[in-house]
Amino acid sequence: MKKAYLIHGWGGRSECEAWFSWLEVELEKKGYDVVAFDLPNNDHPKIEEWVRYLEKNIKDVDENTYFIGHSIGCQTILRFLEKLHRHKRIGGCVFVAGWFNIINLSSEELEIAHPWMNTGIEFHRVLDHCNKFLAIFSNDDPYVHADEAEKFKKNLGAKIIIKKGQGHFNETEKIPEILNFL
Repeated sequence: MKKAYLIHGWGGRSECEAWFSWLEVELEKKGYDVVAFDLPNNDHPKIEEWVRYLEKNIKDVDENTYFIGHSIGCQTILRFLEKLHRHKRIGGCVFVAGWFNIINLSSEELEIAHPWMNTGIEFHRVLDHCNKFLAIFSNDDPYVHADEAEKFKKNLGAKIIIKKGQGHFNETEKIPEILNFL
C-alpha cells in the first residue's frame, strides 16, 4: 500500500493547512494510507526535535512511501531522509513553499530560523534515498525568495512549479499539481 506523510510548517498543525485536508481526501481516494503529523513545539521548531519525532513515528519506508511538506516541514523531511539507513528508497517528495533561507522575519523569528538556515544538509545522502522531487513555489510568497526554487533544482534535481498569487500557501485550498506528480 502506498503511504503519504504530510509534514506541516512552522506554527502550523495538520488541520490548519487547508490544502492538507483536501490532499488527504484525494490521496485516500487513490488508495494511499495518509498520515498528517502534528509536530511538537510548532511555534519554536527545533531541527533535532522535529527529526527525532519523525524517526520515532515513521518505522518503515519503502518505494511506496511519499513525503509532502510545507515550508519548514520540507527541511524536516530532507533532514529525516539524510539520516535514514543507506540505500533505503522512497517513492518521492513534494515540497510546497520550501526554503533554505527565509526572509522578512522578526528578530525573534530569525533566532528560531537561524539553525535551520545555517546547519547544512548532506544532499548526496538525501539523493541516496530518493530521486523524485517536486518543489512548488508562489511568485508572491512573502517569506520565500524566488531564488529558493533554483536551490531545490540544483541540489535535488527537483521539478519546479511556480504558481501565481498563492502567497505562502497558508490559504490555498487545493494544489492539483501534487496529485499529478504522485
